Amino acid sequence: MLIDPEGPLLVEGPVELTLPDGRTVRSERFMVAVCTCRRSRRYPLCDTSHRRRTRPGRRAGPEDAR
Repeated sequence: MLIDPEGPLLVEGPVELTLPDGRTVRSERFMVAVCTCRRSRRYPLCDTSHRRRTRPGRRAGPEDAR
């Protein structure tokens, strides 16, 4: 498992996630990105939405345009 403070939680797959409302999300991929910022439209899976926004107090730079 790899934790990136600026992005998702990367987990070796396949994974099965149980959400607080009881729903289950499953991914068969060999590496799964789990959203930690809650900006993803595909939450709890990351869709890289965190790259399009900056955190308060942080200027957007070239690395944010990836």
